[in-house]
Amino acid sequence: MSEIAGLFVDNLLPILAIAGIGYVLAATITPDPRTLSLVVFHVFSPALIFALITDSQLSGGDMAHMAAFAAGTLLLVGAIAALVGRAMRLPRHTRAALVLTAMLPNAGNYGLSLNMFAFGNDALAHAAVFFATSAALTYTVGVFVASLGRADTRTALHGLLRTPTVYAVLMALVVVAMGWQLPVPVERTVDTLAQGAIPAFLIVLGMQLHRAGPLRPTALQGMAVALRLAVSPAVAVGLVAVMGLTGPARTAGVVEAAMPTAVVTTVLAEVFDVEPSFVTAVVFASTILSPITLTPLLAWLTP
Repeated sequence: MSEIAGLFVDNLLPILAIAGIGYVLAATITPDPRTLSLVVFHVFSPALIFALITDSQLSGGDMAHMAAFAAGTLLLVGAIAALVGRAMRLPRHTRAALVLTAMLPNAGNYGLSLNMFAFGNDALAHAAVFFATSAALTYTVGVFVASLGRADTRTALHGLLRTPTVYAVLMALVVVAMGWQLPVPVERTVDTLAQGAIPAFLIVLGMQLHRAGPLRPTALQGMAVALRLAVSPAVAVGLVAVMGLTGPARTAGVVEAAMPTAVVTTVLAEVFDVEPSFVTAVVFASTILSPITLTPLLAWLTP
């Protein structure tokens, strides 16, 4: 019981507190969540991804191994969700929302802090690579899936090419490969923006919760939560064995894959008008329920 309380207080409660601020703001001054979503999407998110990639301290081989694991896990879960949506004969935009909520974990503020709390700095370094990879997929595959919810393939690809974070990833990889040192003003600008990204995500979540109104659980929401909290870590455990990940890489990878649905999915849902109420409900429900699945998982992973 004390372990569950520690997980809640140290990792979940701050997330809910910041989202609560967004909820109160939406209830009192009625801001437009779409406007803030666009600012997060075009400004804060590219800075965050650029900073994560350029600040990583792992070797190129370690980064590539963890990135391949992260991409494989998330894409497999997304494919499973797509098959489930097709089997359920869901409309295209609803199927896109199901894929987003199942595929994209909250590997940042929740996943990084939980890895630090449970396994220390070694696991945290690997978790950061997982997060950077998941974020890159969010703004490539995730944007493409969200676009397909309301557009054809050609339009979705065109929208992808206009996504700032895609270019932030490419620029960061070039900086790392060339060993460049950013000028101090540029570095401080990027770092300051990156530090504001996660709080902005959570403020948007709170606004979305208020806009969604009272949450009414549905079978589809339950399916999305099960895919994220149960199917995803199961897929990760299988891939860990196949790819031979051990030690901190293994623990960090499995924990990151077991995170609840990423807050940024609410931003994508708002920007591309893909079932934002459903996505918000899944983010909220999976976050609230995550200690129930994470506690035994941590106990199993702890040496």
